[in-house]
Amino acid sequence: MTWRPLLCPVSLAIMLVGIPPGAAAQTGARNGEWPTYGGDLGHTRYAPLDQITADNFNDLEIAWRFKTDNLGPRPEFRFESTPLMVDGVLYSTAGTRRAVIALDAATGEQLWMHSEHEGERGAAAPRQLSGRGLAYWSDGTDARILYVTPGYRLVALNATTGARVPGFGRDGIVDLKEGMDQKIDPLSPEIGLHATPIVSRDVVIVGAAHKSGGVPTGKTNVKGYVRGFDVRTGKRLWIFHTIPAPGEFGNNTWLLESWSYTGNTGVWSQISVDEELGLVYLPVESATGDYYGGHRPGENLFAESLVAVDLRTGQRRWHFQFVHHGIWDMDAACAPILGDVTIDGRRVKVVAVPTKQAFLYVFNRETGEPIWPIEERPVPAGDVPGEWYSPTQPFPTRPPPFERQGFLLDDVIDFTPELKAEALKIVAQYKIGPLFTPPITRGYEGKIGTLFVPNGANWPGGALDPETGVLYLYSHTLLRVLSMVNDPKRSDMNYISVGGGDEGPGLTVQGLPLVKPPWGRITAIDLNKGEIVWQVAHGETPDNVRNHPALEGLTIPRTGRTGGAGGSSGGIGTLVTKTLVIAGEGGVFTTPSGRRGAMLRAYDKTTGNEVGAVYMPGAQTGGPVTYMLNGRQYLVVAVSGAVFPSELWAFTLPQGK
Repeated sequence: MTWRPLLCPVSLAIMLVGIPPGAAAQTGARNGEWPTYGGDLGHTRYAPLDQITADNFNDLEIAWRFKTDNLGPRPEFRFESTPLMVDGVLYSTAGTRRAVIALDAATGEQLWMHSEHEGERGAAAPRQLSGRGLAYWSDGTDARILYVTPGYRLVALNATTGARVPGFGRDGIVDLKEGMDQKIDPLSPEIGLHATPIVSRDVVIVGAAHKSGGVPTGKTNVKGYVRGFDVRTGKRLWIFHTIPAPGEFGNNTWLLESWSYTGNTGVWSQISVDEELGLVYLPVESATGDYYGGHRPGENLFAESLVAVDLRTGQRRWHFQFVHHGIWDMDAACAPILGDVTIDGRRVKVVAVPTKQAFLYVFNRETGEPIWPIEERPVPAGDVPGEWYSPTQPFPTRPPPFERQGFLLDDVIDFTPELKAEALKIVAQYKIGPLFTPPITRGYEGKIGTLFVPNGANWPGGALDPETGVLYLYSHTLLRVLSMVNDPKRSDMNYISVGGGDEGPGLTVQGLPLVKPPWGRITAIDLNKGEIVWQVAHGETPDNVRNHPALEGLTIPRTGRTGGAGGSSGGIGTLVTKTLVIAGEGGVFTTPSGRRGAMLRAYDKTTGNEVGAVYMPGAQTGGPVTYMLNGRQYLVVAVSGAVFPSELWAFTLPQGK
């Protein structure tokens, strides 16, 4: 089992959708605007702009700043939004109540603001704060903003006034806890969404997210189905069951009728669309629970899979499962990236999916066939009682992994022999091994748990240059412990993961990370050849490393650093332009001027050489965007941090530069 073929010809899908040829989703942001979360429906995060270059990047100055402190009952310190810019107006979600704002894209002046006060429903939501943004739709006459509230309601706003659209749903709102083919309590804290809807050909597509963490309260949970709605009326057009019901394809992969009570399997990340093919690409997350699957024996389709469904009907066309019966929280976290590349002299439509396990899976997006072989290889079973283990897992043969996988002795910190020796003593208390080394029960063979690297790429995803076929991706090295215990007070599941626990020695050596650097990197991957072009450490060496007494007198190359909003494991988004790759840092350090802050860095996209950097007072916590307005190119990025309340920062070149 290496790939799942199409069930019907793509030509039929095109005929059904009625989409004219040439409506490509992978050309990047057009006309100097940024109309969707990923720049285009294929999430290339590319803009063919070249006013800002290597020669003048350091000259960038602040065009405007927008503070979000008052858009909610308290300031926000975890601002993950990627704004849109259409026709001179910048749109974003912002603030702890997830307000929607419209700003003059040249000056930052607020044009309108909309906010829903959801009371107890909003307070119980599993995914709160400002979320990751919104969607824009227009038919040339009517223009709308669509977003999902923390309380899991789809709202349609007039893009000019910010007022709710009366003819959409009930007074501009569709209750997403209704019409879900299951009963959901309106105050349920088990389902919501951080990601944005995506709109294509009058269809609004909405995913679902659940509580974060590896300790579900029980084996039964809400199912994260995906739905398509009419953008004008809010009427549900279709629903895709990410856990197949009886009679549906894949239901037999849930043994002992575990499909009936298992939940999650939402699409909590961004969704991509190829309008020409009429296909929607769904990156599906893990099933309940992340680290124990004994209550859901079987391969568990469509958990941890990429599923291509018909835009108009939601019918499955093809799928590929990245992890069979996942027990490592390796859900599909990144937006699928669409591109047309040249492979062995032949132009091919591809979809590339970066994953937490540091593989980039690349498929023919029409058929689902892997571009390069993906091999089913044997993997070890574990010791957890009642667990069901898949005997094999899929391993792409190209491109090579872009980040560490599993955890091996060669991965420990080795700045000095003394630090390495101390690190090896710590590691000896854990089970380690290559990718897909399973979790263990606490105390098995005297070990605390399984030590592994859980996050290569995450929700910010990557950026693809459609002209060259090179993809640019940030990843970081995090460590996690899987230590399985039975705890009826916390969950009715047989086992949950409690991490290292209070008695664990921790994952640092004298305050330094247990794993050797780089801890954050940007990788350029040529999708034409399936090869890594370059890789650089991204992010300045943290202060506690630069100033550590054990490293005094040593020359430590830039280590890179982990990144994520508010200290989360999310990561950092990249942006690619005509000549540059642009990404901010995920944490602050003491800059040469003595100020604490982070840098927005630019790299030559051909070589990976850093060509410029400008100061920000906090970390980049949302994806950067760029646009042209009144003859000037702007860079806008969400900035926030533990001690820096959320702001949008807009950079541009001085007049005359």
